[in-house]
Amino acid sequence: MNNHTRRFPYIFAAAVAFAGFALGALQVQARAEEQASTQTQSGADRVSVTLSDPARPALVKASLIDGGITVKAYEGKEVIVEARVRNHESAHQESGPKRISIVTTGLTVEEENNQVKINTESFARTIDLSISVPVHTSLHLRAVNDGDIVVTGVDGEMDIDNVNGSVTLNNIAGSAVAHALNGRLLVTFTRISQKPMAFSSLNGDIDVTFPADLKANVSLRSDRGDVFSDFDVQMQASSAQPIVEDGRDHGGKYRVKIDKTVRGSINGGGPELQFTNFNGQIYIRKAGAPR
Repeated sequence: MNNHTRRFPYIFAAAVAFAGFALGALQVQARAEEQASTQTQSGADRVSVTLSDPARPALVKASLIDGGITVKAYEGKEVIVEARVRNHESAHQESGPKRISIVTTGLTVEEENNQVKINTESFARTIDLSISVPVHTSLHLRAVNDGDIVVTGVDGEMDIDNVNGSVTLNNIAGSAVAHALNGRLLVTFTRISQKPMAFSSLNGDIDVTFPADLKANVSLRSDRGDVFSDFDVQMQASSAQPIVEDGRDHGGKYRVKIDKTVRGSINGGGPELQFTNFNGQIYIRKAGAPR
């Protein structure tokens, strides 16, 4: 057997290995191109993140300067994020240079120890975030302009703040601290945890529905609106103590202030619920009660 004959099996094996590698690379490239094509057709950047420990609850944090945030619970173990530029369609032009739409969002998703942080780099464009989370997830959401915050079906601790939009929390469980500065705050609980909660607005109504067996202490303040409740609230006698500030020893002023907040209890009392409004109504509703 000559040297050429002896080398043939090795050459053949190398050729087969190379062909297999090339085929695998082409398949990976095809899958990547298919995914990129799907993302382009849907008009959204999409990222799926596996939690470090899917058996434990997650914490998701998201914030936007311009845009809205929608969060929905689902029976899954991943956090799925879609970011979409709003109104990115190109204007129709018969002649002249054609506008090239920038539809990428600079979406960034980081996960560490079941904490997921979501951000975008498109500060000058309006971005809408759609997030799917496992049911047992806590949320920390912030929005400023041109969008609402909507959460549906999540069980966890909610910390929600929207400056120029509404906040809607549908069929949630757990606890919430929610603020809508210039919009309506609408919340519906299926179950509450034994933790203090707070609901506030400056220029919108506050409308919160609780389970019928709610036990809570409530503090209420509304400067230019009324308060309505389906529950029987046992109001405390007005015993507010004046708050005295005396700075005269240091050349300052002497000031006395009496807090306008009124307090009461529902079904014997429990965790404190704070309702604060300036230019809107406050509704404390009981699940199942007529509207």
